[in-house]
Amino acid sequence: MNKNVLRLSALLLAIGLQMPLLAHAKVSDERAAQLGSTLTPFGAERQGDPAKGVPEWTGGLQELPAGYRGPGSFHVDPFANETPLRIIDAQNMGSDEDNLSPGVKALLKSFPQTFKIPVYPSHRSAAAPEDIYQNTRRNAVDAALAEGGNGLDGAYAGIPFPIPNNGHEAIWNHITRWQGRYVVEVANTAQVTTSGSHSIIRERMEMFSTYYDPSKNVGTLANVLQNFMSELLPPSREAGRKLLVRDFINQVEEPRAAWVYTPGQRRVRRAPTLAYDTPNDGIYADDTDMFNGATDRYDWKLIGKQTLLVPYHNYAMEQPGVTTAKLLMPGHLNPDYTRWETHRVWVVEATLRPGQRHVHAKRRFYLDEDSWYALMVENYDSRGSLWHVNLAFSKNAYEVPTITPVNVVYHDLNARTYTVIGLRNGEKTPRQFHLQAPPAGYWTPATLRRTGTQ
Repeated sequence: MNKNVLRLSALLLAIGLQMPLLAHAKVSDERAAQLGSTLTPFGAERQGDPAKGVPEWTGGLQELPAGYRGPGSFHVDPFANETPLRIIDAQNMGSDEDNLSPGVKALLKSFPQTFKIPVYPSHRSAAAPEDIYQNTRRNAVDAALAEGGNGLDGAYAGIPFPIPNNGHEAIWNHITRWQGRYVVEVANTAQVTTSGSHSIIRERMEMFSTYYDPSKNVGTLANVLQNFMSELLPPSREAGRKLLVRDFINQVEEPRAAWVYTPGQRRVRRAPTLAYDTPNDGIYADDTDMFNGATDRYDWKLIGKQTLLVPYHNYAMEQPGVTTAKLLMPGHLNPDYTRWETHRVWVVEATLRPGQRHVHAKRRFYLDEDSWYALMVENYDSRGSLWHVNLAFSKNAYEVPTITPVNVVYHDLNARTYTVIGLRNGEKTPRQFHLQAPPAGYWTPATLRRTGTQ
């Protein structure tokens, strides 16, 4: 039945996709009025689908769970008492054929003895602050893609296209989705070999979203999307190295800018462009956050909406007592600490444009309809073979609130290795959303030099 729904969605979309003059059309006031009524404020279907296990959206998670100590403390799992409805493995996956993406099926087949999918009851906990909802409603009628789809016009501090007309708009919803204004964390990246051994990169990271800056407006963004700063911490090699990245909304018009501080030399220099398929700590640059950066090398197609099993509410991964050694296994994360639920997702396919270069010739994104976060991505090589499968094991940071990753895993099916970003096991603090953001002058190369300690 899912296949039929997908075909129907694709057929209904085809009319608009074949009419380029309408590709950048704004949503009418009448359609925008559906936001908050038949649709959620972010454009998802409010109605559930009980036959498939998708509940109705009733406003998201409304109450903080008992035992939660407030902003700055580790999250309490609001669904800790639930047990799996079933566990899918390579032997019984046939009964869930329509509920699994090609990438997840490939992982089950690649690791038939160990990769499993614990299926739990579904909860549509996604929510956002009221001002973000209001901005999203405004964007629905005001926002449009810039020339070539490489930027945004008229969008600010909300989902730009809650009722998307095409794949380009949908991927921009992921890039600019609500995930907090200022985020600080200390986390680890692990590159895991076929045997399960791994190397660790530990770093402190902070990100400030100019797009969601309450002191800005649509006329004062000056094309700046966000600023990112990181510092490598012991036991990382090159501890003390710092990086500053400034992302622009239209990265074709104004490419990403980056600076690096090198300890010992106490010098700040422009860094090579960290974009597209530049290798970066076991993944490619535009794999970070499942997809980031310029969109110009691909043609983007909105395939339709599908109901699938996706990683969701993965609080168990960072609960006390769960060590990195327990979580990392040969080939994949320990499935005992994962949680999968049934959710509706938008399916977006990116195909490399003629004359453009990228190691991934085709990519398929599965965007959570409630948050617009790309929960799963499949990347294909130039021969059309599935190569990399990326999974975002997410949760609800309910104090913000926003859907945020716990760990993001990048699987190389050919090498049978994987990279995990976001490991906070053993760290004293979780991801921080409540801290006061530094002033605008902080996000400069001079700060790298001033704060360098080695």
